[in-house]
Amino acid sequence: MANLSFAVFYIFADMPKNNMMKTKCSLILGSLLFISVSLFAQDKTMKAEKPAKAADAQPSEKEMQAWMAYMTPGEMHKMMLSANGEWHEELTFWMTMGGPATKAESSCTNSMIFGDRYQESYHKGEMMGMPFEGKSTLGYDNSRKVFQSTWIDNMGTGIMYLEGKWDEKKHAINFTGVAVDPNTGKTEKVREIFTFVDEKTQTMDMFSTKEGKEYKSMEIKFTKR
Repeated sequence: MANLSFAVFYIFADMPKNNMMKTKCSLILGSLLFISVSLFAQDKTMKAEKPAKAADAQPSEKEMQAWMAYMTPGEMHKMMLSANGEWHEELTFWMTMGGPATKAESSCTNSMIFGDRYQESYHKGEMMGMPFEGKSTLGYDNSRKVFQSTWIDNMGTGIMYLEGKWDEKKHAINFTGVAVDPNTGKTEKVREIFTFVDEKTQTMDMFSTKEGKEYKSMEIKFTKR
């Protein structure tokens, strides 16, 4: 900017006396002055618009306390931890409403993961003459006060997701969610009652819905080894 101002001053001082040349030089001088003023104004505007360095945002004490409460395992996680170990499973399931019952047996291994925040269960056995494997995760959301469960196995390609509240009187989790019906490709409502009978016994009762009607589709008795 200083060099341009000096050039303008130099042209003005050395301007010729000839009227035509005066006119040309005046035009040049005017253009240079306009550019000089414009650049100066633009430079000032850019400096004014440059954002100030923002202070690093720090969470409040209340926010930190809420996060700590969310991440800290509680009584429900201790209850899940007590179910760690090897279990034997006796299954009974019904493929259709009012259809014949089919029985099977399998084993289950429960282990807590991520600092005792979630329970991972691995199931293995035989079902309808075929090898069966399944894996579930169980968690308790401290913030929402709900249990959350996922299920995958080698007899499907989808993920079943359930949520449920704790029933203190029945010592059970009342889950609800959806599952896919392979015959229609649509989701159907499912309901599950998972009961902590005692330290060595658990039960699971599952109910499916067909054409708006609910029926019992599976029950499992878990016995700790």
